[in-house]
Amino acid sequence: MTMHLVLHGLAIKKHADAGDIAGLIGMPVDAAARQLEEAAASGRAVEANGKYLLSPLARIALESDYSRQYADARTDAEFMAAYEAFERINVQLKTLITEWQTMDVGGQRVANDHSNKSHDEKIIDRLGDLHERADAIFARLVKAVARLSYYRTHLLAALEKAEDGAIAWVSDAKIESYHTLWFELHEDLLRIVGRTREE
Repeated sequence: MTMHLVLHGLAIKKHADAGDIAGLIGMPVDAAARQLEEAAASGRAVEANGKYLLSPLARIALESDYSRQYADARTDAEFMAAYEAFERINVQLKTLITEWQTMDVGGQRVANDHSNKSHDEKIIDRLGDLHERADAIFARLVKAVARLSYYRTHLLAALEKAEDGAIAWVSDAKIESYHTLWFELHEDLLRIVGRTREE
């Protein structure tokens, strides 16, 4: 399971160092570093400047391994019900993020330049309301797959930073913003239950 988790972390993060992977899967950084070096030595990962990505063959092997690793979760009715609840609230999150990233001006959607603080504050308030409802779902997911608590903890932290005025924490793709973490959680869940993302 240890190597599976490290490769899974790479699949979620796409291009990451040992610190990124360790945090996500709940492993000490030095242990994650050793696993990544082993993965690179065996051709399962490719390293460049201290960051790693999955090799194509390792990606295929990893995807075929999820059914074995998460057989219990896939037959856990409570977990699957929580997953379905996540999919429903995910639709609301996507709408909210679209409203964060764009604004209606004269009947046209344009990029939000964040000069309208009132608009941004309303969206962040709505994000807080959505998070309160989502957190109950996160708690149900964590009961079956404990490592998912990483997302629960860090989503709250990102929300609190946004509420304190650091608005990059709503959706900036370069940091573990609320939207970045939510997207990664969704990807994680899809891999656990064996489904693909609907665009």
